[in-house]
This record gives sequence, C-alpha cells and structure tokens, in this order.
Amino acid sequence: MHLPLLQDILILLGFSVVVVFILQRFHLPSILGFIITGIIIGPYGLSLINAVDEVEIISEIGVILLLFVIGMELSLKQLVSMRKTVFIGGLLQVGLSVIVATLIYKFLGFAWNEAVFVGFLFSLSSTAIVLKILQDRNEISAPHGRNALGILIFQDIIVVPMLLVTPIMAGESDDIGMAVLTLLIKSGLVIVITYISARYLVPRLMHLIARTQNKELFLLTTIAICIAITFLTSEAGLSLALGAFLAGLIISESEYSHQATSTILPFRELFTSIFFVSIGMLLDIQFFMENALVVLPLVLVVFILKGTIASLATAILKYPPRTVLLTGLALFQIGEFAFILSRVGIKAGLLTDEMNQYFLSVSIVTMLFTPFVIQYSDKISAILIHPRIQKKWGVIRSKYDTKENEDVKGIENHLVIIGYGINGTNLAKAARYAKIPYVILELNADVVRLQKARGEPIVFGDAVHEHILNTVRLKNARVVVVAISDPKATKLIVSNIRNISQTVYVVVRTRYVKEIDTLIELGADEVIPEEFETSIEIFTRVLHNYLVPIDEMENLIDSIRADNYKLFLPQGRLPKKIASTRIPDFKISCVRLLADSGSIIGKTIAEANVRKKFGVNILAISRKDQMISSIKPNEKMIQNDLVFITGDQEHIESFYNAVS
Repeated sequence: MHLPLLQDILILLGFSVVVVFILQRFHLPSILGFIITGIIIGPYGLSLINAVDEVEIISEIGVILLLFVIGMELSLKQLVSMRKTVFIGGLLQVGLSVIVATLIYKFLGFAWNEAVFVGFLFSLSSTAIVLKILQDRNEISAPHGRNALGILIFQDIIVVPMLLVTPIMAGESDDIGMAVLTLLIKSGLVIVITYISARYLVPRLMHLIARTQNKELFLLTTIAICIAITFLTSEAGLSLALGAFLAGLIISESEYSHQATSTILPFRELFTSIFFVSIGMLLDIQFFMENALVVLPLVLVVFILKGTIASLATAILKYPPRTVLLTGLALFQIGEFAFILSRVGIKAGLLTDEMNQYFLSVSIVTMLFTPFVIQYSDKISAILIHPRIQKKWGVIRSKYDTKENEDVKGIENHLVIIGYGINGTNLAKAARYAKIPYVILELNADVVRLQKARGEPIVFGDAVHEHILNTVRLKNARVVVVAISDPKATKLIVSNIRNISQTVYVVVRTRYVKEIDTLIELGADEVIPEEFETSIEIFTRVLHNYLVPIDEMENLIDSIRADNYKLFLPQGRLPKKIASTRIPDFKISCVRLLADSGSIIGKTIAEANVRKKFGVNILAISRKDQMISSIKPNEKMIQNDLVFITGDQEHIESFYNAVS
C-alpha cells in the first residue's frame, strides 16, 4: 500500500542528511541546514512535499518534545527563582516591543488595530530555535540563558491573550470578559493539577514504573505524561508548548528525570529537525527575491530594535552589560508562535496576504541568522561594550575571563569545590588554612563576582555539564566535593565526574541517609548525610585525605570550637586513612613527632625498632619542607618531623599516642 506521507518523510530526511552534511563540512549549524532543506523541498521550492499539513503536525510534536526536555532539566524551585525574569523581564520585553512596532506601523499609515496586531507578531521570539541552540551550547543555565528562557516562557503565556484579543480588535462581537474569566479559571486548575502531580502523583508513579525495570514501559509512561499534560493545557486554551514545558517540570521533581531525559532525547532530535524543515517550507523564494531590497532592511531594523528592547528589559533587571547584550542577541528573531497568530490575523482581516509574505520572509531570515548571531554573540558583545562601561558595571571582561582561566592553568592535585554555600565556604577556608590548592565552581554570578574580587579561585559554571568540569581541570584534581543542595543536580554531577575521571576522590553532601546508596552507586566515594554530619565532617575528611598532620587538624578544630561550631563537630573521629584501590586494606596516615620521647626522638629507625614495637612501617619523612622518600634503617627521627606511616588502625593509633 502506497503511503504519501512515508514518501514525503523519506524525501525530507534524505535532503536533510545531504544539506546538513554539506554545512557541517563548513562548520555551520545544523538548524541552518534544516531550514534550507525546507526552502528547497517546500511548495515554493521544488515542491517535493505533498503532505504539507501532516508534516506540520509532526513538526508540532518536535516543539512539544523540545519544551518537554527543557522542563525536565529545570525544577519548580528553579522556575520560582526565575519569576522576576519571567514576569518583569517578559512583560517589559513584550510590552515595549508591541508599543514600538505599533507606533512605527501606525506612522506608516495603517489603522490602529492593524498596527497593534503587527506589534503582537513583532514581540514574539523563537522558543524552539533559541532554546535548542542554547541547549546545544550548554548555556541554558548561564545568566543570559536563564533570562532568555524566562522571557520566552512569558511569551508562550501571553500568546494566549493575544489570540483572544485579535478577533476583538477586528470588530468581531465576542464576550471578552467571559472568555478571559474562563481562561483564568482553566489556567488556575492547570496550575493546581501541575503542582499536585509534581509533588505527589508523578514521583510515586515513576517509582513504580522504574521498579519494573522495563524500558519500554518507562518510555511509554514518560510520553503519556507529556501528552496528557499538553492535552490538558490545550483544552484550557493555553499553548501546546507551555503544556509540554509544564509536563517536563512535573517529571523533573522525580528522581527519574535524568533517565527520562536520556530516553526522550533521540525522539526530540528527530521531531525538532522536522520542525525546522517545516519552517523553511513557509518561505516563498520568488517573493523574497523580488522584494529583497525591502525585506533585508526590515530584517536589520528588526534585529536592532528587538535586540535592543530585549537587552533593555534585561538591563532593568540589573544584570551586567555582557549578560544584557547576550540576552538581546538571543531574542532578536521573530518566532514560530507568531506564525500561528498570523493565521488568526489573516482570518480576522488584520493582515493581508502581501503583508503576511513580508512577515514570513522577515521572520524566516531572522531565524536563519539566529545560529550565527548566538554563535558569535560573545565577540559581538565584546565589541559593543566599552571597557569603561565594563569597569563601571563590574563585568567580567574577556580579559578578565582569561585571568579566570589562569587561576586553574597548570593546577595539579587540587581540590574542586562544587557549590559555594555554607559548606563550600567552610571547605574553602579549611583548604586555605592547610595550603591545599583548590578551585570553586559556583552558578550564582553575583557570588562569583564578589568572591573573585576577594581573591578566591572561583569559576562561574554549572557542574551538571561535563565541559564545565573540564574547565577546572577535573582530570588533574585529587578530590571533588559536591556541596550543593539540589539532589537531582548532585546525581547528575557525580555521574559526569565519573565519566571524566575514575580515580578522583568524590565526597558528596546530601540531606538524607536514604540517598547514600544511590550516590555511591553513581560513583561517590563518600556521602555525608546532612541528618548526622556537617560541613566540618566534609572538610576534615578532605584534609585527612591530603594527609594533613594531626596536630594541625586539632588546631583547626579548636578554632572552630571557639567560633561556636561545637554543634557541627564530629565527635571521637580519628584521622581518616587513605585506602588504596589497588592494595586492599593498605592505609596511610601522617603523624608529627612532637613528644620528647627517648624511645623515638633522636634515634634511628633501626634503634627505635619501630616496626617491631609499634607494628607500622615508615614510608617517608618530611623534614623542613624536604621529602625523604628513600627510607633506610639508619635514618634518624627528629622532633617535628612529619612521618608517613602505614599499618592497621590499631597500630597507627599506638604510634600516634607514643609521639604526641
């Protein structure tokens, strides 16, 4: 049986493979290849696609899966933390865009209702393209990525009132009051259902499904949740993309979100590729060529005005100039939801067919430019920002970024601290006290800027991304401490650490004892449950791992006691020994020879008969910052020597008591 859609999908994928392959040879983005493919095979190109409507439906699935995955990578807590960007930044960006476009369009002689509608179209950016590119560049969690995401979320929300208002502006007699009230009631119900599902229903359901260890069932359940929430929001009059995003947020609250994300990713890549092809199919090549002298200047105007407005909205939120510009450069294009809105405008008589072609041409060209603009946004922002402005705003300039890299350049055998909260701060103090080289990874830009000014070796970045871990030379590190409070991110970070290095010693802070087994299975060497242990326990284990002398550790603990940290002090803890993974039960400890004992001090190792008397072997002696690694029986032991010994715990304790 002949299936036209199957033939069209084959043509679509075949051309996509060829075009994207050619562009990859020139190191051009894949998204550009998909849009070009759509232009070539679309109804205005070679007309190779017959089932255009079916392809558009498949492309909508791509948008749904894209927003679904992005939602899973966030959390309700993170979304709440973005509320200022979503509602203030989003309202400013949309509001200013509508006002500016309306005034310009009215100045050109069009009616007010037509001008306002064009303002609606002008205000919307491409959620799918921007988030796809930022995600590929691992910049979703960066300040400009979070700002772009917040503003795009607001756009997805505001497009619903725009769809409601458009027929009213055209003069159609609808009861706008009742429509808005109904929409608010439905939206409230969606929010309540989302919260209940995220907190109580979905985590339990995912746990039951995961226990079956059936991959097919897990995939079906994940897809079903996505479609169910998307359908619910669609029935409430909200956008499909917003519903998919909420579905992702719901699953993100379960501990199985990482597995769900990895399961969905292959499908997302396929369907979003088809979406970008469908965007290219909308462009009328002949119209564009005939009106290029009008379209291209309009593209430049849109780029400048819309980028400036998005930057201004971000600047009002008090972000530094670099973040302001990067956000504006990410949101300058006209987005896919404007296409949906334009169809409503055409039916309502607010947009003529000719103006719609101008709109489509400008929109698609801005989309084509988006990958290039974002790719070179760092260089563009560096050119646009004057050094004096950078100094005034306290921005980390490109020159400063180089200095930041120099902080970790060539560092070896160091400690990596992920998270600069209370635990991370205490650990950094302890490392500084013990003169251990360390680097801090922190996601809060304000904290990074403040601590950088204070001389801390701190790097901005989200450790859930492997390339961020590589920037702090994790392969060369000796110990990594994960000191953040997000259990979801902690698990992903531990997994990423083990993907990079199998030998680095990983200490993880967690809130509950029940999370210990999972984290150890992922690769953590030690897990400190917050229910019983504290930040002191974390850094004492780290310092013991670095073989810090016991007396220095005791001095540090005494100072903590004097600073009212008695509650956090681990009681009765002996020095942590280093257990080698190559030799079972091989333990090392470092002891300073303090006691003026005639049986040890001033005698050679042979005279003191250390091995027979104490049951330990001396591996090395550190004397006046010089390491004596070749130990001979006639080596004399002097007071204040640092002696590295090996043995079981009982004999090490006996030796320590004799010399302390």
